[in-house]
Amino acid sequence: MLGYVGWQYAGTNWVSHRHQAEVVDRLETGWDSGEERVTTDVGDAGAIVRIPRFGDDYQMPVLEGTSDEALAAGFGHFEDTAGPGEVGNYALAAHRVTHGEPLRDMPDLEVGDEVIVETAGSTYTYELVTAGDALTVTFTAGWVLDSLPVNPRPGGATPPQRPGARLLTLATCAELFHTDDRLVAFAVLTSARPR
Repeated sequence: MLGYVGWQYAGTNWVSHRHQAEVVDRLETGWDSGEERVTTDVGDAGAIVRIPRFGDDYQMPVLEGTSDEALAAGFGHFEDTAGPGEVGNYALAAHRVTHGEPLRDMPDLEVGDEVIVETAGSTYTYELVTAGDALTVTFTAGWVLDSLPVNPRPGGATPPQRPGARLLTLATCAELFHTDDRLVAFAVLTSARPR
């Protein structure tokens, strides 16, 4: 039993850190060769997320979908949500504990913190408009994935309600141990420049 717990909290992090670094390297090499996306053993990847609050060397790949394999290798991009820099909601999920812990420190994020998304052709900078611990929802709260999310709770955390907004949503587990609740943070695009 102790071995299983040790594997979950240490072993999966070790394996995932290797996968994350491999996917980032594969993306950067692919971009230099003119590819926009790369196919890896853990899925298709098309972007790298950098969050300065988490340190200068923080970088996580973004894989398409939110399968177990994708989330074990970095961020997963929710299907049917906008792409980086597009009008709508670019919605991402990642683990908070185990599998590399990409969003372990999400509660430390503050309004105004940047989330930088790099693609083959562009670098997009989003600015958080809600803190990392300002919104907790159940895992079934699909409204957070809407193109323009509207919190059904009056006065609850929500992004600015501007048609044509270019948003980013981060989602992760609300607790360090198993929970059906999710922490959600919203950001708005503040700049886009060529990579």
